[in-house]
Amino acid sequence: MHALVVSGLQKVYEGSGRRVEAVRDLTFTVEAGELVCLVGPSGCGKTTLLKCMGGLLAPTAGEVRLAGEKVSGPPPGMAFVFQEYGRSLFPWMRVGDNVELPLKQKGLSKARRRELVADALDSVGLADAAGAYPWQLSGGMQQRVAIARALAYEPQVLLMDEPFAAVDAQTRADLEDLVRGLWRERGITILFVTHDIDEAVYLGQRVIVLSASPTVVREQLKVDLPDERDQLHTRVAPRFAELRTHVYEQIQSAKRGRTDAPPPGKSLT
Repeated sequence: MHALVVSGLQKVYEGSGRRVEAVRDLTFTVEAGELVCLVGPSGCGKTTLLKCMGGLLAPTAGEVRLAGEKVSGPPPGMAFVFQEYGRSLFPWMRVGDNVELPLKQKGLSKARRRELVADALDSVGLADAAGAYPWQLSGGMQQRVAIARALAYEPQVLLMDEPFAAVDAQTRADLEDLVRGLWRERGITILFVTHDIDEAVYLGQRVIVLSASPTVVREQLKVDLPDERDQLHTRVAPRFAELRTHVYEQIQSAKRGRTDAPPPGKSLT
């Protein structure tokens, strides 16, 4: 079953006598329960694509469907985690209240909301932080709060827009493992946008490689690494190196404007 279907998506920005085509004819699907990473050259329109998929931006042409329903605004079955956790959390509200806030529009009882908040915070390792303020937490912990808020909403699909770009390398590794753990435990569908090739290969079951702007899908690559992954062993495996090298070559070719993408070969598809 397709959780997400993107069909012929195009986004053109017009104004002040300029016309910029950011996204051109993007088509791909994400299956229910799949973890897909999306990478491409800087400025290729990844965030524009994600905003169109989340109903935050109207496409110029094409459409996005969530579980068969056309997305025409922020759908109830979808949640976002943004890169800038400091701007997505309200500093004057305690952690528990930040996580609970989106639930208030769902018409849930107070007891149910508290149950979802407690479960989500426990899932990200912050069970004791509900009474703290975001500014009292480290950057990595704040991003965990943002992830908890998305989980508490019980979405069908989780869209993550370069969520770990603003944290240090050690914290990033921990958060990558957290995402894979939550994905396996909860069976949630995740579309993870990143500019980090190694992160895309480490996290994803599949990597969608985008071209330079105006953006199209350059390649869809199956990541045939074991489901059990860890930072120490997976990243030094020969297969990991082969996959990340292939993706890197594709992105470099995209930067040069080449459309004759080299075939990945049988071992990479």
